[in-house]
Amino acid sequence: MTPPISPPPPAAADALAQIVHALLPPLLLAAASVKALHSRWRALHGTLLALQSSLAAVPASASAYPLFADLVASLLPALRSLHALSVRCQDPGLPGGRLRLQSDLDMAASSLSLFLHDLSLLLRSGLLSVDSSTASSPNAIVLQVPASAASRADKSLFVRDAFARLQIGGLDLKLKALASLLELLSDNPAAEAAQVVAADGDVAALLRLLDSSSHSALRDSAVAAVAHLATAGAASRRVVFDEGGLGPLLRVLDSGLAPATRERAAAAVVAITADAGSAWALSAYGGVSILINACRPSSGSPAVQALAVAALKNVASIDDVRLALVEEGGLPVLVDLLASGTAGMQKSAALCFWSLASMGDHETQSQIVQAGALPPLLQALHIASDQDLQDSVLRAIHALTSVPAAARTLCSSPLFFAQITDLICCCGSILMQQMAADMVADLAPTVSDDTRHCMSPCIGTLVKMMEVAKPATVQESAGRALLALLTLKSNRKGFVRDGKCVTRLVQMLDPQNEEIDKKYPVSIFLALAMGGGNGTRRKLVDAGSCQHLQKLADAEVPGAKKALQRISSSRLKSLLSIGWQN
Repeated sequence: MTPPISPPPPAAADALAQIVHALLPPLLLAAASVKALHSRWRALHGTLLALQSSLAAVPASASAYPLFADLVASLLPALRSLHALSVRCQDPGLPGGRLRLQSDLDMAASSLSLFLHDLSLLLRSGLLSVDSSTASSPNAIVLQVPASAASRADKSLFVRDAFARLQIGGLDLKLKALASLLELLSDNPAAEAAQVVAADGDVAALLRLLDSSSHSALRDSAVAAVAHLATAGAASRRVVFDEGGLGPLLRVLDSGLAPATRERAAAAVVAITADAGSAWALSAYGGVSILINACRPSSGSPAVQALAVAALKNVASIDDVRLALVEEGGLPVLVDLLASGTAGMQKSAALCFWSLASMGDHETQSQIVQAGALPPLLQALHIASDQDLQDSVLRAIHALTSVPAAARTLCSSPLFFAQITDLICCCGSILMQQMAADMVADLAPTVSDDTRHCMSPCIGTLVKMMEVAKPATVQESAGRALLALLTLKSNRKGFVRDGKCVTRLVQMLDPQNEEIDKKYPVSIFLALAMGGGNGTRRKLVDAGSCQHLQKLADAEVPGAKKALQRISSSRLKSLLSIGWQN
């Protein structure tokens, strides 16, 4: 026997009229009057009232919107089934049994709640109020992706439609909606498109798709979309963080998903942790151990390793993170990256050590040295051709020089002092020159005479650095380094033989040169006057230093009077010697 052919579903407008006028009123009456399973019907009565109210708010043009038409088409049989249940519950015999009716009512209530949720979502999106005659492709499964030149309103409509389909449709429709969102984010200016998606879309719904229970294809596309939002600009990145995106992204990074998906999650984590206002949250999500594990070779992806250590570099200055990095075994992992990682990994690892050492206590600094960080740092400094890498490595070494074991290692390496001499002489970065000068000042007094002599080529550059007004600490660093090098007699003689150095030093003594702090020029002058022979002091006098020193002595500048006395005494002896000979 041929089964009867089911009648085609009514048009959305007809179905809506049938629901509002023919089904909801008797159902509301039945829900209020049925005696059997009264508590369940009372809950259903509230849901039906909310549904009636929501449907009353639906604009007349909404029936032309495909998602609403599908929703109404699904709601119609559900309400008919509920009507049949009300008839069964009004029968004193409760056909099918009480337990069966309870189960059926629970399923109906769940289904109605879902319908109500989807309808509320559509109403909030504003999509049902859009004039279908002005919308591009109103009946398409997913709206056409707006071009870069499209209006803000068109892009907003597209985003709201895509997010509605993302939350209401089936898997195929959700995948198409995500694909269209990714196309918008890729084909339009990144920051602009991301801002529209973050402002008009439901980022929280997108983040829910990152859950491990989501379909893998859906999760992969959702991760890509979130990564776009996190990396495109500050506004969209802030929305991702405010909606709680850091935790799900870290879980994706810690999962066994495809390397490409984990790389996108790691890139988003790097972007979020780069914001000082968001970085603190990493430890709250248990992110330090996740990033440490992602830095290991067993993570299976060099790209993931590079991104993970970059994220650690972003947060290494935070107290909780520094403590966790040490306690959870992060130091050996960072040492491995320094020893065998790419230049980018080495840079991030070195900056991690710099933050740990410069902001941590002496115990932390000692633990870094004990973990073996210094040899790969010195090796990286030796082979680095990139100035950024040199800067990062030098920062880390500079922060460790206060550790006695590190100082002994550095002082036993003539190659290291040759490298920092080259950095002072040839580097274009004043901050790198300052760090190198600081290490010369701290370490040179304890090295051999030969090593200090080998550093003499940088004396002229150090004198020039003393003339640098900003930052003011450069003058101090250069002055301290010069004093350390001038403890060697041959370096003092070389200084005086260089007429330019003497001229610059005398100009620094001039009281009218107010940009120069007189402390170190006077100290250097005194070191030269006290430690050189008559020829040295005569050259200092001939360069015109006495008048400046007299003024500084009158102003009671420390050391000026003593230096003037030393030179004047030598000059008097020289004059008497000449007169006696005559």
